[in-house]
Amino acid sequence: MAEWGDLVAYVRESYRVVRDEPDEIRIRLVFGDEPDTEQRAQIVVIAREILDQREDWVQIATPFARHDEVDLLDVLTEVGNSIVVGGLAVMGEHLVLRHSLPLINLDINEFTDPLELVAGAAELLEQQFTGRDDY
Repeated sequence: MAEWGDLVAYVRESYRVVRDEPDEIRIRLVFGDEPDTEQRAQIVVIAREILDQREDWVQIATPFARHDEVDLLDVLTEVGNSIVVGGLAVMGEHLVLRHSLPLINLDINEFTDPLELVAGAAELLEQQFTGRDDY
């Protein structure tokens, strides 16, 4: 998989798409399929980015809190201690966990593994720091 169109086709086949635009697709991942577990969801934005006007990259980003609702030092400490994939960023009013990958020669597991790790980590951060399921 080396092109944006190929990745989008895979995402459309494999995930629940909630928004689809030319350079961005949003999906909804559900967590907690066990009968005794509360079901929660996470919206994930998958966007095409062009690095240096020549290289196609894909960015995976998911919000988990508003930056004015949490203690940023606590969030940064938790991310530093427990998150393997992704980085923390402020985008607009939201804190997001995000990860970027080059599209050239991208193998599908190089996309799905970080996607699931970023979404799962953001879901845990959302639960820990807000106690809600807003995103």
